[in-house]
This record gives sequence, C-alpha cells and structure tokens, in this order.
Amino acid sequence: MLNRLLDLAIQIQQIPAPTFDEAARGKFILEMFSHEALPDVQTDSVGNVFARIPGSESKPPLVVSAHLDTVFPAGTDLGIRRENGRICGPGIGDNSLGVAGLLALLWSLREQKISPPGDVWLVANTCEEGLGDLRGMNAVVDRFGTGPRAYIILEGMALGHIYHRAVGVRRYKVSAHTDGGHSWIDYGKPSAIHELSELVTKIAGLYLPLSPRTTLNVGRMGGGTSINTIAAEAWLELDLRSEAVDALAELSRQLESLVETANKTGVEFDLQVIGQRPAGEIAIDHPLIKLAESCLVEQGIQPNLTVGSTDANIPLSRGYPALVLGLTQGGGAHTAQEFIETGPLEQGLWQLVNFVKQVWE
Repeated sequence: MLNRLLDLAIQIQQIPAPTFDEAARGKFILEMFSHEALPDVQTDSVGNVFARIPGSESKPPLVVSAHLDTVFPAGTDLGIRRENGRICGPGIGDNSLGVAGLLALLWSLREQKISPPGDVWLVANTCEEGLGDLRGMNAVVDRFGTGPRAYIILEGMALGHIYHRAVGVRRYKVSAHTDGGHSWIDYGKPSAIHELSELVTKIAGLYLPLSPRTTLNVGRMGGGTSINTIAAEAWLELDLRSEAVDALAELSRQLESLVETANKTGVEFDLQVIGQRPAGEIAIDHPLIKLAESCLVEQGIQPNLTVGSTDANIPLSRGYPALVLGLTQGGGAHTAQEFIETGPLEQGLWQLVNFVKQVWE
C-alpha cells in the first residue's frame, strides 16, 4: 500500500500544476477516480474534481479534499531524488502526497472492508496557492454547504499538526505612477521605483503585534523600462496576515493610510486588493478535534494544535466543522529542496483511516 501511495504521489508530482493551470493534473485524477469505478466522478466550473465513496446509511457526508496546485511555475525542473528515507522534489509534499492520499484512503477502506455510514466525497481542488484565493475550496463549500459531517483537508507534510484555526489574510497590489523620463536629461523628476521603495520602507516600519501574531511581507516587486530611464511605473505585491480579525483590519487601515498620504504632485499610487482569506476556528474541545488527537496518539504521535492559512479557512470562516490533517513529515516546502519522510507515512495513513472510520460515532 505505501509503495503504491508513494508511486502515485510521484506520478502526480511529475504533472505541472501551477495555480490557475491545474487542468492536466485534474484530468489525471479524474481518470484515476473513474478507473476505481467510483460514482459521481465529475469536475466543476473551476476545475475541482469530485468522486463519491457510497455510504451504507443515510448519515451526513464527509468531504475529504486536497489541493491540486503548486507554487512552482511551468518549466520548473520536477526531478525526483530518493535519499536516506526521503523523497525530494518540488511539490512532492505540498501537495502531491496529499492528493495521492485521496486514493490511498479509498484503497485502505476497501482493503479493510470498511463501509462508512455516510458518503465520503473525495475532492481534488484548485487554486489553494498564491493568488488562487481559495477559489476551488470556495466552490466546494458552496456546493456542500452545511450538509457535511465535516470538511477534512489533507496536506502532505503536516503529520502531527491539527490545523483548527485559520489565519486571516489580505493581499494587495500597490502601484506607483509618474511621468518618467531620461535618467540624465530629466534627472530630478520623480521615479516610480524610488517612490515605491520609500513606501516599502514605511510599510516595513509598521507596528506588528506579537499577540495576536500579525505579519506582513512584500513578496514581489517590479517596474521600470531600462537602466537609463526614470521609471514611470512600479508595483509590489504585499501579504498581510493575523490570527485576529481586528488586528488584520487595523493593519490594513494603516497600510491604506500610508498609500493615500504617499500621493503627491507628479506621483500617483493605486491600491488594489488581490486576495482575501477569511479567518475562523473550531473549538479545541470539539469532538472532531478530540477524535483527531486520539487518532494521532494511537499512532504514537503527540498532537499539536496549530493555526495556519489553508483550504480550511473557507469552511471555518462560515462556521462549518473543518480541520487539516497531514500524511507524513517533511520540509523545504515551496522550494526546490522540498522533501517528504517516507518512514512516518504508514502512521499518517492509519491516522486518516481511523479518523474516517470513527467520525460518525
């Protein structure tokens, strides 16, 4: 079973799936679901792929999802290396293994002759990373609403961590515009790059509380025409996060004020919201959290209740029961050195199977 799971994870990892361009990987999963003769195999308008494991009773369904997309652009070298109990390669853990886990859950239930009381919907969803803005999970939750027993999100490298709180995220694009000009002839005229750089320094100086934890990051910048041209345009992309809704709102207010006051004669700034991930949480004494903890303890793993920004943001923000479970441990996420540990995978898979087996009790 484990070798079959790892082989499938590598097959998935070898199919490029940048955010907004997951179609090839989605088609592969659709074919896998169809090959398993599952009912209701289908896709939706945003590229999510669905299949249903029929339940034996009329219990509420369970939705188990894993995101298809990766942070890596088309053309990335997706070569795989095996070394010292590890498999290394871009996207292998985030989230090729998670997607493969959907099939491994099916295989395990069949192998153990476990018939769940309610339907188990397997969902490979799109647009979790970057500027995807959780578009895929929004569509999933729109479809199932309040009906499911729970929404379970699979992540390849989060074994031992139970994500029960969702970090709020707001993302902006800030653009600076000037007349530009020749670097010698028009020297002294404002440069969009210089003006934007001054704004970044002010943004970096904003107060960020340690509790609730609040962060900001300028992830990308660009602009200009040539080395000897005063830049007429420059832009940046900014990520704001906080554990608390109020703290995120206050940080957003301060940012918007800085941008507004940066406007002056010959310099115009634009501010555009390009992404929002709503916050939410499920109580630590909720039966689902207690079940997730016990399933980890059964495998000899100490549970760690934690907070993060994942597909679980969407159901949690709407007040629906949801949490994130991992399949193994690893590191280097979002880098070319990403890796998964193969040793803990058996514990991770059994944790998931036992959770699904008991979730209706």
